[in-house]
Amino acid sequence: MGRHKLIESPEKLLEIFKQYVKYTKGRKRIIQKATPRGVVEEQHTPPLSMSGFEVWAFDNYSDVHHYFDNTDNRYNDYRTICSHIKKVIREDQIEGGMVGQYNPSITQRLNGLTEKTDVTTNGDNIGGKIEVEIVTKRNEDTSD
Repeated sequence: MGRHKLIESPEKLLEIFKQYVKYTKGRKRIIQKATPRGVVEEQHTPPLSMSGFEVWAFDNYSDVHHYFDNTDNRYNDYRTICSHIKKVIREDQIEGGMVGQYNPSITQRLNGLTEKTDVTTNGDNIGGKIEVEIVTKRNEDTSD
């Protein structure tokens, strides 16, 4: 007999996620910024994040990481919803980074979007020894 799932269905998990989105997008973070005219408070809507969803769900419903990890293949029915939730979070972060709502550098790193360029080896591994020759300049007396 299978273990009882605290979140009974994929549809329930999606409903819980939508509640997290509503909660997150309905609140503001107050950031104080120094300007030439003094300190100004700005309100920012927090980004969606997988960590944020897991913490919020744990506090309000249950631990959801097993559904995303598909522990022991017990959560196969939840894979489509889990994939959709991850994509919604990723889309919020990327879009927010692109328009400057969130820090673009952090958004890129979180979503594996950093540009990686190899300009020296064309992707080949460097094998063998690397030898360096140090050449020193001598001060020669040129007077005869």
